[in-house]
Amino acid sequence: MAAEAPVITLAFQARGRPPPLLPLCASVSLLGGLTFGYELAVISGALLPLQLDFGLSCLEQEFLVGSLLLGALLASLVGGFLIDCYGRKQAIFGSNLVLLAGSLTLGLAGSLTWLVLGRSVVGFAISLSSMACCIYVSELVGPRQRGVLVSLYEAGITVGILLSYALNYALADTPWGWRHMFGWATAPALLQSLSLLFLPAGADETAANKDLIPLQGGEAPKLGLGRPRYSFLDLFRARDNMRGRTTVGLGLVLFQQLTGQPNVLCYASTIFGSVGFHGGSSAVLASVGLGAVKVAATLTAMGLVDRAGRRALLLAGCAFMALSVSGIGLVSFAVPMDSGPSCLAVPNATGQTGLPGDSGLLRDSSLPPMPRNNEDQREPILSTVKKTKSYPRSGDPSAPPQPALSSALPGPPLPTQGHALLRWTALLCLMVFVSAFSFGFGPVTWLVLSEIYPVEIRGRAFAFCNSFNWAANLFISLSFLDLIGTIGLSWTFLLYGLTAVLGLGFIYLFVPETKGQSLAEIDQQFQKRRFAPSFGHRQNSTGIQYSRIEVSAAS
Repeated sequence: MAAEAPVITLAFQARGRPPPLLPLCASVSLLGGLTFGYELAVISGALLPLQLDFGLSCLEQEFLVGSLLLGALLASLVGGFLIDCYGRKQAIFGSNLVLLAGSLTLGLAGSLTWLVLGRSVVGFAISLSSMACCIYVSELVGPRQRGVLVSLYEAGITVGILLSYALNYALADTPWGWRHMFGWATAPALLQSLSLLFLPAGADETAANKDLIPLQGGEAPKLGLGRPRYSFLDLFRARDNMRGRTTVGLGLVLFQQLTGQPNVLCYASTIFGSVGFHGGSSAVLASVGLGAVKVAATLTAMGLVDRAGRRALLLAGCAFMALSVSGIGLVSFAVPMDSGPSCLAVPNATGQTGLPGDSGLLRDSSLPPMPRNNEDQREPILSTVKKTKSYPRSGDPSAPPQPALSSALPGPPLPTQGHALLRWTALLCLMVFVSAFSFGFGPVTWLVLSEIYPVEIRGRAFAFCNSFNWAANLFISLSFLDLIGTIGLSWTFLLYGLTAVLGLGFIYLFVPETKGQSLAEIDQQFQKRRFAPSFGHRQNSTGIQYSRIEVSAAS
């Protein structure tokens, strides 16, 4: 299929104009993120009808939701080798074919076994695609467009989540509607594949066809045998400062998860309910409202990432995350909140309750807003079922469950007006926290990862860091209830705030500014410099931390 690209390119040349490279790259990034976000969130609307059709127990629901994580973890372990061996474009094509197979399996599934298999296959596909898309787009465009176009993938994730909520609601009363929910995921993947047909296989083909496709300032690596070779173990060696690059990559993905963003979102609807939005309206506002906030913040990041720079957005986002999550923790000392829902309430995270035509099932539940996205980047989904089960503090299994959001050190009762003010403060802090993540760690982490490694090992390095992202997400999510049971919700959120402060220090000391530089220049800077702690380093007028050097491979 990739061989068709030069033919299509020649067709454009025959008409006297080159392919619109930047719009096509934007569509690949946006549609890839949209597919990722849709697949993450669609299970929240499909889980209730699946539970009714197949009689799924809580454990089976957990296994079904978590099966996507298993496939994604596998892709993060082997996907890097596929990306470096077969190329970025071929990896995206392959992931879309795998996604098609997984979606067909889900749409035709007649048992839990086939559902789990389909979700695992889909998890593999979206994880592989997420890595390949970010790397492919970053290599194909120039320094001035790279930040915007790679960040567009993150915006696509949030749009995909909101789209899944809309389709889930529209198909809620349709017989076998969950089959259609899973099937619609193939639409953006097919459109993305169509866009890829008009694009070169990578920077090599772009460099070899300069007369056909303008480089747009993108990386044009040397053609021939002059390239260095890297093994996977080189990621941990001093050669070309690979160890320093791996430190930056792993630090970003770990702090992205250790700041607790997915777990904070788990109780978003509870915070909405505490200020007066009860039942279904709380879930709707928590999902759609926060989704809109995330879209707005991600678009803001897209506008600033190539102006203010990656480092500035990371520092600002991490600082606001530390302040806001600590604020939620302090408020919860004085204003206890309700516990999370039971596993049967999870499917209503789409906000189906309380809406016109709804049956009213589980109307009084306090619901999590949505499956977590990832933002990520990519921020892997984990079973919200696991996080919302009742957690007894005592060792007696027959003991009544304690509120998961109890205050560790409850203060004296406050007047009702004081309670209302504090609850609105918690809601404001939640909005700030979501916004800060969405213009900081959310899009910028993956942009930096796509920039800092040499092209010869970029796929494997990106995948290696991505595997730690999924593993850290799993650890943080599984330890959430245990942490609340041990130290209480307030201290848990304050611990996340402290972690964000540590992340702020890590970014300030070790993460360099890469805006305005070509990928070849960034590579050369890492080779010639050991990015030492950046105490007092001043940036030049273009915002680049280190002096620009001439690289013969750059165009």
